[in-house]
This record gives sequence, structure tokens and C-alpha cells, in this order.
Amino acid sequence: MESKGLKVILHASAFFAPLLVPILFYILISDDQIKRLSIQALLFQLVMGALIIVSVIFSAILIGIPFLIIFSIMGIVVPIIGIVNALNDTDWDYPIVGSWY
Repeated sequence: MESKGLKVILHASAFFAPLLVPILFYILISDDQIKRLSIQALLFQLVMGALIIVSVIFSAILIGIPFLIIFSIMGIVVPIIGIVNALNDTDWDYPIVGSWY
């Protein structure tokens, strides 16, 4: 499978297997660009999960509700942006974690 298709699957995995697919791609695929993107996708999902959990906890005192809404929207929109960029063969890094790796 070509790199473009792997990138689309990797970004789309946020909706069906956000942790499993990036880990499998990192282990099984030898392309350095796919490995880098899989680590970014995995880190993004972990960070977003942590942020959503913290927002849920703070929602009890009503401070976390806006953050919960924002992070939930980000968890949906960012992978879609990644899919579109992968289909256009544009290099793209995940926000928040793109500069980490």
C-alpha cells in the first residue's frame, strides 16, 4: 500500500482504533515518515484523552465545560484535517504534539 493510503488510514484511525493502529503502524511499517506520523497520532490521542478527562473532572465545578467542548471538537476536526492533507499529499504535523517528535 502506498504512503498516501497509509497516512489516510492512520489519521482515520482516530475514529475507530485511536491507539491500536498507530502502534501497529509504528511496529510494522518501515517508512520513517509513517513512523513519525504514527508517533504523533498516538501522542495526540493520549494528550487529547488526558485533556478531556481533566475537563470532565473540572466540569463538576462548571469551569471545565467550555474546555470539554473545545477538546471534543478538536478530537474530531484535527484528524479530518489530517485526512484531507494526506489525500492532497501535503506534509502535515499534528498540533500540540507535532514539535515533540
